[in-house]
Amino acid sequence: MKAIRNVTDLNIRGRKVFLRLDLNVPISGEGTNRKIDDDTRILEALPTVRYCLEQGAKVILCSHLGRPDGKRNPKYSLEPVALRLAELLERDVLLSEDCVGEGVHQMIHHSKEHQVILLENIRFYPEEEANDAAFSRALSHLADVYVTDAFGTAHRKHASTHGLPSVMPEVGCGFLIEKELKFLNRLIESPAHPYILVAGGSKVTDKLKAVENLLNFVDRVVIGGAMAYAFLSAMKIPIGKSKCEAEGVAGAEMILKKALAHKVEVILPVDHKVVFPAKDPEFAAPIIVDQIPDEAIALDVGPKTIAKFEAALADARTIFWNGPMGFFEKPAYSEGTLRVARAISEAKAVKVAGGGDTISAINGFELNARFDLLSTGGGASLKYLEGRGMPGIEVLGK
Repeated sequence: MKAIRNVTDLNIRGRKVFLRLDLNVPISGEGTNRKIDDDTRILEALPTVRYCLEQGAKVILCSHLGRPDGKRNPKYSLEPVALRLAELLERDVLLSEDCVGEGVHQMIHHSKEHQVILLENIRFYPEEEANDAAFSRALSHLADVYVTDAFGTAHRKHASTHGLPSVMPEVGCGFLIEKELKFLNRLIESPAHPYILVAGGSKVTDKLKAVENLLNFVDRVVIGGAMAYAFLSAMKIPIGKSKCEAEGVAGAEMILKKALAHKVEVILPVDHKVVFPAKDPEFAAPIIVDQIPDEAIALDVGPKTIAKFEAALADARTIFWNGPMGFFEKPAYSEGTLRVARAISEAKAVKVAGGGDTISAINGFELNARFDLLSTGGGASLKYLEGRGMPGIEVLGK
């Protein structure tokens, strides 16, 4: 891939900058009571926004929110995001009803230097996800320079992430993408050893390709959460009624074979914290078992497993973690995730974590300051680590 220019390499002084961000934050409530539950992605975008403003640029922000399926839906309006941005930037943030057309052109033309314009949800337009060429050209007429800091959508070949930068004369990335690439590249280009991959969570099939590629680099793989049950099932070890993606079992078998061929140690749970949902629908009385009974569900790893995981992480020099070790949202089943988070945070290693649940757990345990990178990308970071390329990144190297 060709070198990518950073926003500091671009001439943006006094010019119009189209800044694609990932402001897809969790929002609860209805109507005028919609509230942002976690503004991490907004906070992470601020350094690039502020830099553009300091350079005297007219800043046009663009993002999606949720999945409105190409239709206007007030449930997915970016209005709460505009309000939060205005608070954080301490300046006006004007929300444009449209992303293209005469109205938004007039708003940009008449905007003052201290104002920021936020385009309404780009996914209100079906042309966005279709990567429509005419729509991309219409967007290009809004600005002189294109900058993206939306790593979380860089794996999507959409109009605002791929079509638009393809036709813009000057393109570059912001500080967040620069940071993401710096640490993610270290995971696949020059990792210090021992290098440990910690994988968990429930979406097994989403992670299999990344895990397979990382087997070329890592020394050990620690697997917990629902992901572990696909691997245990592949090894013909009983998992009771524990959550397990059936299609993930074949992938787990393949990874176990490749790990053996590459001499990569795979560390799986040896005991479990389980409940019997038929007798205990509230999951109020967990017990520790070495083997999961037929009618039980495993919701966390047990103490023997935690000790094995901690020992595996003790000498690490590089760690990538994606996916919690259990149902950490419920305190009775948070021990495995908490202890792994602490072990990683205390390791003298480059520490990178990705995935929304993983980052929520780290933030909840107040350990975020001890990690080198909490990737805002989630699925995007996994796609990048698959080694298959990212359209929204590759287009910047034109």
